[in-house]
Amino acid sequence: MTRITQRGFTLTEVLVALMVMAVGMLGIAGLYVEGLRAGNTSIYRITAVILAADMADRIRANPNAPADYTGAGPGLNNGCVNGVGACTATQLAQDDWFWWLQDVQARLPAGVTANIVTADVPPLTQYDITLTWPERGSADPTSYTLVMQR
Repeated sequence: MTRITQRGFTLTEVLVALMVMAVGMLGIAGLYVEGLRAGNTSIYRITAVILAADMADRIRANPNAPADYTGAGPGLNNGCVNGVGACTATQLAQDDWFWWLQDVQARLPAGVTANIVTADVPPLTQYDITLTWPERGSADPTSYTLVMQR
């Protein structure tokens, strides 16, 4: 009776191990891509929060032009510097819209829209500042709305 001892792996075992490893690596690659997409989404959302808060601060700083901030821009470059100079409240609101929209378009993806809706909620005025942008990998656009009252 001859005893044969086996050494090493057979080709079948090696191929099965490679297939299991390949499936695992594909799963990891999918998670990596999804993590990158989620990271971009969160960066855009944080940017939208910061930009909406910026416009809310601009509105608070110009209390004499509540209706002039309503709409979707684009505003005018009236050359108002920090609200100082010969600018009226309306001109300052137009200037705020112009520079704010420039910043929005530079920091969010192409196709971004900005809109401000004003509603009277006596004794205050309510502003809904909405930013909407296309999100890669999603059929529906993403939006963020900041509601403030003054």
